[in-house]
Amino acid sequence: MKRRNLIEIVQQKYKDKKRAVVPLLGFPGVEIAGTNIKIAQQNYGEHYKVMRKLVEMFEPDLIFPLMDLSVEANALGRYTVFPKEESATVPKDKFALSDIEKIREINISLDSRIIGYVNTVKLMKLGLDEKVLKGAYVIGPYSLAALIMGADEAAMCSLLEPEKLTKLCELTIEKIHEYVNMLVTAGAEVICILEPTAVMLGPRQFREFSARYVKHIVDSCKLSGVSTIYHTCGNTTHLVNEMANSGVDGVSLDSKEVGVDLKEIAKILTRYVLIIGNVNPSGVMLRGKPEDVRKEVIYLMEMMDPYANFVLSTGCDLPQETPLENIRAFMETGRNYKIK
Repeated sequence: MKRRNLIEIVQQKYKDKKRAVVPLLGFPGVEIAGTNIKIAQQNYGEHYKVMRKLVEMFEPDLIFPLMDLSVEANALGRYTVFPKEESATVPKDKFALSDIEKIREINISLDSRIIGYVNTVKLMKLGLDEKVLKGAYVIGPYSLAALIMGADEAAMCSLLEPEKLTKLCELTIEKIHEYVNMLVTAGAEVICILEPTAVMLGPRQFREFSARYVKHIVDSCKLSGVSTIYHTCGNTTHLVNEMANSGVDGVSLDSKEVGVDLKEIAKILTRYVLIIGNVNPSGVMLRGKPEDVRKEVIYLMEMMDPYANFVLSTGCDLPQETPLENIRAFMETGRNYKIK
């Protein structure tokens, strides 16, 4: 059966004078489902329950599981901390280039947390409203390399020892690709590659240590009819061309408060690349009132009105404490807005 395509859905909505509305939900659903982040990230039944509650309450056009940058690093044996009410983290640990071959031998398809996320996607595909696209997150090759060797070390290597970083990125993309294949088989219709650590790179380094590897994932997903999104936190204006040149269907960008001007981005990118964003998740969504959220959404929608490739979203994943009435205001305003 042919998978539904994100771009086709966005284009059809635009013809109908509407927009796709895709807030990066996840953590606000934990409390709704009566669980906590640690349990949900380690119990795929609880994780699916969070996703189901969010879809039932808000009906987004696309839903992702809880954002978790530790999954792949944990599967590769890196020390991982699991707080009760926060997403898992990977503290800096020892790494030597000689570790690469040992890490390569690890079969991540047998890792319990990898299996848990894959099973969450399976349940989402089977149990959620078919009108809602089912997505999945994977970490980017550079960000995974930075978790393995340390963020400062990765940045230094990108300039002073590129061959060392290249060897590690060749390993990380291999493992990420294995995970992507599992998620696609499970029913993921959209793969979002999370590359937050790469915001500190220049365009050439970003292309060398992230985008050229991400292209392999994109090409593979295209063969399966799966859409792809590149997400990088912070001000990525200097990187957006490299992100788009990887061949992804869309780029997910952070808020204007960190310096991202979506209208300027729209002038840079081809209309065939979706521009996804960028209401501030930790600003108006977390601290504002519903009327503030409505004003922000309308401002953004009016600014992006001429661009058929715009998708209303948040700049990153919403904090767990985000008021539900703010999410409702976001969804209702986005859905009710009519393109002029």
